[in-house]
Amino acid sequence: MPTFKHGKNAQFELEGTNLSNTLNEITMPREVETAETTAFGNQDKTYITGLSDATVSLSGMFDATTDSAIGTIISNLKSGSIASASFTYGPTGSVASSPKFTGEALVTSYEIGSPVGDVITYSLELQCTGAITATTY
Repeated sequence: MPTFKHGKNAQFELEGTNLSNTLNEITMPREVETAETTAFGNQDKTYITGLSDATVSLSGMFDATTDSAIGTIISNLKSGSIASASFTYGPTGSVASSPKFTGEALVTSYEIGSPVGDVITYSLELQCTGAITATTY
């Protein structure tokens, strides 16, 4: 029988900075490329697996401290003082028994929005580089 969890306890850290208290959505799509191997005479297409890929999309409410931390990470990536930013994503929380995904990523987009009738928001897009390590208990 499946055990379902609520998303309210999700945790996300980027380069040691916990962004969780400003976030209200995290998605991490992962995919595997396929290469077609269909040859003459086949009646159905055939495939083999190729390279895997992952991105992370974060969105939440703007906070000056978080903005400063993200700005520093972007500056460090651009200057080359870090090759990539480390992240840890705990979809069900940060306790030791919770599943976690860790890896390295590049910041591909950082956007701040100021709607006239709502809270200031931000979104952050990450391109994962290398393998994602999944720890499940």
